[in-house]
Amino acid sequence: MKIKTLTTAFLLVVLLIISQLIQAQLPRETETQKIQRMKWWTDARFGMFIHWGLYALPARHEWVKNYERMTNEQYQKYFESFNPDLYNPHEWARMAKEAGMKYVVLTAKHHEGFCLFDSKYTDYKSTNTPFGKDLIKEYVEAFRAEGLKVGFYYSLIDWHHPDYTIDSRHPQRQDSDTAYARLNKGKDMNRYREYMKNQVRELLTNYGEISIIWFDFSFPGKNGKGRADWDSENLLKLARSLQPGIIVDDRLDLRDVEGGWDFTTPEQVKVAKWPEMNRKKIPWETCQTFSGSWGYFRDETSWKSPAQLLELLIESVSKGGNLLLNVGPTARGMFDFRAQERLKAMGEWMKYNNRSIYGCTEAPAGFTAPANSILTYNPATGRLYVHLLAYPMSRLTLVNMADKVKYVQFLHDASEIRYSTGSNETKNDITLQLPVLKPPVEIPVLEVYLK
Repeated sequence: MKIKTLTTAFLLVVLLIISQLIQAQLPRETETQKIQRMKWWTDARFGMFIHWGLYALPARHEWVKNYERMTNEQYQKYFESFNPDLYNPHEWARMAKEAGMKYVVLTAKHHEGFCLFDSKYTDYKSTNTPFGKDLIKEYVEAFRAEGLKVGFYYSLIDWHHPDYTIDSRHPQRQDSDTAYARLNKGKDMNRYREYMKNQVRELLTNYGEISIIWFDFSFPGKNGKGRADWDSENLLKLARSLQPGIIVDDRLDLRDVEGGWDFTTPEQVKVAKWPEMNRKKIPWETCQTFSGSWGYFRDETSWKSPAQLLELLIESVSKGGNLLLNVGPTARGMFDFRAQERLKAMGEWMKYNNRSIYGCTEAPAGFTAPANSILTYNPATGRLYVHLLAYPMSRLTLVNMADKVKYVQFLHDASEIRYSTGSNETKNDITLQLPVLKPPVEIPVLEVYLK
């Protein structure tokens, strides 16, 4: 009788383990299927990030609760005062589209735990503030109406939820392990994990097709959190089951898991070359700010110029990547005037030069960029683009390209650029005859038709 009982118990354990493995298994796809699923994103190259939450009221960085070690009680005044009466997502969507952006990702919940949507699983949401509306619903409808792909950012971290354990990134972070144990007594990450899954289910069920989900972020190690803390594989499996075509970032701590991520996310840096994994080039997107903060920061002054931002976009594309450029709206729901100025300037350039961005990538081997220029290439049209960061006045030499080029023009006005070939040892070089005066374009672009 005991043997039979033990055998039954053993079989139950085995079945439980097998069921958990099956549950955690992520959808599989071929490399070709993944490329096709991500093609719209790869072609788009330029998107808008929007960081918006209660931190727009203190207006001194989205990590203000962390930096100033605020308690939930101290932070509560921002929840009670949140009333973005000027919020007009149709205006946001128009500005994004006119800037040349093709997709958008909004913080449905950031680290502070505040939700911009009407979740059934918390009272800490926009519908319970003086504003009283589901901000996500209006956002989705407005951006979709402008033809932009819609995405959500969802924070794995939550400094407000009662079951989220205090860790090394928490506003109430501690200096000793015994202090962590004392403060975390009674907190239950199992309940928090279920909370996350419930909210992700809401976001990916209630708002139609969602093209991207940005999970942020893992920090495994002592007093940190990684895949086991988030139950990352099952969280991701849930997302993929609800939105099979969705594109997912790499911050769930699943870089070594097949199907655990779609693109890598270098933040606030210019990459030296196309990122690789196991010596293979991988999809990537750099997320960047206009200034030094993601959330609205009234007094921050290190704002990048339009030329810097355009160079950032061009350079990202030249290395096979995307740019996700962030706006932090004010507490009244407006884009900061400095952000509006830069979006307008980028849109003016993109209006005439977007052929050098959309559908473009790294130039093939054998093409050398002249000094103070960046190359992009469209494999579908077979055209090379030379972005002139410093205008050369009258002459520009393209090395070893005479046998590759059939026509050259300025992209902004399609005016011909005449050229001559070299002689003797330079006979395969071509020298372009440019006007002395720089065209009235922030960064002029030469469109080179290849043979």
